[in-house]
Amino acid sequence: MKSSISHLVLFSMGLLAVNNAFAQSTAKYPARPVRMIVPFQPGGAADFAARIIQPKLGRELEQTIVIENRPGASGSIGVEAAANATPDGHTILLGNVGTMAINPSVFPRFRPKPLDAFIGVTQVVDVPGCLAVHPSVPVRSLKEFIDYAKARPGKLSYSTSGAGSDSRLAMEYFMKKVGLNIVMINYKGGAGAAAAGLVTGETQVTLLSTPSIFPHVKQGRLRLLAVTAPRRLDAAPDTPTMAESGFPDITTGLWLGVYVAKGAPKPVVSRLFTAVTNTMREPEVGRRLATASAAVVLSKSPGDFHNFWKGENDRWARVVNDIGGVAQE
Repeated sequence: MKSSISHLVLFSMGLLAVNNAFAQSTAKYPARPVRMIVPFQPGGAADFAARIIQPKLGRELEQTIVIENRPGASGSIGVEAAANATPDGHTILLGNVGTMAINPSVFPRFRPKPLDAFIGVTQVVDVPGCLAVHPSVPVRSLKEFIDYAKARPGKLSYSTSGAGSDSRLAMEYFMKKVGLNIVMINYKGGAGAAAAGLVTGETQVTLLSTPSIFPHVKQGRLRLLAVTAPRRLDAAPDTPTMAESGFPDITTGLWLGVYVAKGAPKPVVSRLFTAVTNTMREPEVGRRLATASAAVVLSKSPGDFHNFWKGENDRWARVVNDIGGVAQE
């Protein structure tokens, strides 16, 4: 009897020690620089947002934030690297709608599955898209482009940032609805590489996020035809929306969110949620994002973000199924 009691006391003391060590480790978070994985090359919307978030988040966490671009496989290489990181919050992922909600349906056998491998901390940014053409394409409106493309089936090509990107699915949906035959050219580096392909004339049209396109439009290297936002953008007030152009169901945008690997302690997730929320509420962050018509969008809690994220997975699964022939390995 005494032996059993002794074992119970020792076991309880062991649990207390583990709990104390756990509390101390999470209380010190972050104890070293935090790595922010961006699963695309520089030049796209995710990298654009990361560079704006980086300094303020570093001040909030009182640690250095190191941005690590890990492009490839429609963002899946960076996602896998973040999922395999030690789940202590010292590696975070800036994931987007493509990597976290579309890829699971487009690449059904790819591992890991984001919903199983990550904890969503909060949404941070929503970015509208836009349809743009190379200046060599002699059109000034979406209607003119449709007529131009219909007269040249299979002769034009479009840039995309990945087989599982929202821009690719939106473009495929648009082509199917209108009856266009435009060849896809997939740029592995992400939206920045896809935009560069359009600038050089390798492709003739694209549907990408505004941060990837607007700098080139301002310099006269690309021409805007429409934006996929619910209303006209302040940065391009003369450019109609897709809805105004006759396509009210093409309003897709690119959302971004912060994630940590599944298994991260709740106090760490809570600390990150507070730090990221404070960062995004900084006026300068909002102003800099607005230069590319991106907007700060925050979740009420990690649980609220998870529900949104799960809903986006379901929504895009239906889109992939409706388009037909998009899902691939």
